Amino acid sequence: MTDEKKKVRKVIIPVAGIGTRFLPATKAQPKEMMPILDKPTIQYIVEGAVRAGITDVILVTGATKRAIEDHFDRNIHLEEYCLSRGKNKAYEAVRVAAEMANFIYIRQKGRYVTGTPVLNVKDLVGNEPFAVVYGDDIWQCPEKSHLTQLIETYEKYGNPVITAYQTDDEGTKKYGMIEGLEVEEGIFQVKKLMEKPGPDKTASRMASISGYILTPDIFEELEKMQVDEAQEFCLTDAISALMLKRPVYAKMIKGKYHDVGSKFTWLKANIEFGLDDPEMSQDLHNFLKTKIN
Repeated sequence: MTDEKKKVRKVIIPVAGIGTRFLPATKAQPKEMMPILDKPTIQYIVEGAVRAGITDVILVTGATKRAIEDHFDRNIHLEEYCLSRGKNKAYEAVRVAAEMANFIYIRQKGRYVTGTPVLNVKDLVGNEPFAVVYGDDIWQCPEKSHLTQLIETYEKYGNPVITAYQTDDEGTKKYGMIEGLEVEEGIFQVKKLMEKPGPDKTASRMASISGYILTPDIFEELEKMQVDEAQEFCLTDAISALMLKRPVYAKMIKGKYHDVGSKFTWLKANIEFGLDDPEMSQDLHNFLKTKIN
């Protein structure tokens, strides 16, 4: 079995960022622990990975991220308290978070740019393909999870896969943009990756959003980039370099993307999830109607 045919079992989630856009809320808690309804953002991301068959979740953390480790750990006292009060649903909710996957924590060493956390886990990943997602991006996918769609594409083509998502003119200023050749519906062989080019410098409106399936040869490209400290050391630059040696594909994701890294987008995500929640959707809908009227 070649390295490229091995199953994707590991996901890297960089969570070392400070979260200045949410201060003072993030002074004492990680931004990844900001709740969407009754679950922290990071749990939605881990749940999506587990649905895709991921067994090992590697969180690249920083000095203020202890709450994430506590969240995915057992809390026997809390579990016993819930059971003693007949709060069985609450008991299941706190217990299941710790049992979803094998959780591995490593402190980020190096600059706070997207290439650093991936290179930090080289020895943990070994000679296997792996996934990378970020701690402030959530997907609502009604059929197959975000990572499931990426992994299925990887398993078919045997090469790295990046997330693609339809955007508009404004999106070309916010996201990396993909230019490529469609090889089947919703799947493209990437020819060019551009970082926030603006609407005048590309005809593409296919954005590169958080989420990658990568092969171990990406580490060689990252190590080459790290030699020059003047570079931004972006993961997408390493992927572009890898494209000179092997094909890279992009999968147009079927689902709704939420960047919850700012106050407004986090609030929007809460409303979207609330409107989909059977216990509160009608009350929230009625409330929003009264506010709009």
